[in-house]
Amino acid sequence: MPTRADRIRAALEARFAPLALEITDDSARHAGHAGARPEGETHYSVVLVSPAFSGMNRLARSRAVHEALREEFASGLHALALTLRAPEELG
Repeated sequence: MPTRADRIRAALEARFAPLALEITDDSARHAGHAGARPEGETHYSVVLVSPAFSGMNRLARSRAVHEALREEFASGLHALALTLRAPEELG
């Protein structure tokens, strides 16, 4: 069975065709916090660079990612720390 990180990766790759994608499970750092579960897989950091973000503001990018991960939020994903960039925004 795929992990939540695997499912997040698959959903983001399908929706955004990223040039770069990093997913980090931060759940252990949030143990005891709101939304944390003993089994983990609730808090993640995502760094995503995609041409799909060109011309989109920060809020629109975040909304698009949350929409792509709607099923994960419905099944226990609690929080995402997002860094979302278009390719032209890289140094």
